[in-house]
Amino acid sequence: MSSEVSVRRAEAADFDAWYELFEAVAGEGRWIGAELPLDRDWFVRSFERSLDLDGFARFLAEIGGALVGELGVTAHLGVADLGMMVADGHRGRGVGSALMEACVGWCRDSAMHKVTLHVFPHNAAARALYQRFGFEEEGRLVRHYRRATGQLWDAIPMALVLDEAAPGSPFADAAG
Repeated sequence: MSSEVSVRRAEAADFDAWYELFEAVAGEGRWIGAELPLDRDWFVRSFERSLDLDGFARFLAEIGGALVGELGVTAHLGVADLGMMVADGHRGRGVGSALMEACVGWCRDSAMHKVTLHVFPHNAAARALYQRFGFEEEGRLVRHYRRATGQLWDAIPMALVLDEAAPGSPFADAAG
């Protein structure tokens, strides 16, 4: 089995493998916002609809034909927001980097001016990956995501500005 990561766009036939990956990562309860139990029927409809949406891309990472990672990116008004997951046992092996390369390339080709994401503060490996791609932390969302336990987890918004040439706002910050 090859250890080379290949990335491609998702197709309708990928749902079962994608859902298995999503369920496994959600079941870990620490890396992504989704938690178990999941509503498979809702996700199958959502997955199928997403394949035909303008401004949306779902990239799948495979090793030897096995799905080991996914990155979904949604674009709106020139800003792309991404979410990513990598299978346990494949983290730290180039899967996230391959997915990020595909995503940033798609964002540039789609004339996005900024790429954003949220990451949990305890996910040091993901934060380091995003920083290697030029993402910067843009603050902290305190007690932002409610977990199944009732806990409220912080999130760190990170962003990569792709358009540095356009002028910024002509208005001064409001006085506090």
